[in-house]
Amino acid sequence: MAAISAVILPSPAIAAPEPSAKLVRCGAENCLRVSGYRENAAATVMVNGYVVPVEGARKWAVNLPLDTVREWSAPHARTIEVSLQEPDAVEAQNAKVRLPIGLLGDVTLLASLVISAG
Repeated sequence: MAAISAVILPSPAIAAPEPSAKLVRCGAENCLRVSGYRENAAATVMVNGYVVPVEGARKWAVNLPLDTVREWSAPHARTIEVSLQEPDAVEAQNAKVRLPIGLLGDVTLLASLVISAG
């Protein structure tokens, strides 16, 4: 009888998805919903260096009012920095997260707009 042996190869590590940001309604105003994944539910989540209280354990999310995002960000910023700080780690894990296009841009008010055919 022939012996059958199987070789079990280790599967490649699956990287945790990068944090993301999208514009959402929260009550009467707009908010930036930042969400992500952390291996350790005790890890602290920071946005642009500010500790934020998140909902969820490993899969987390936080809604930030746009005024707060503007206050914490550079003018015309296109990204925010999301950091995860493990309780015993010396350094945080940082990720740059793209903001929705034009989120922190200036609003130009037009007194009038002339459109001509021709």
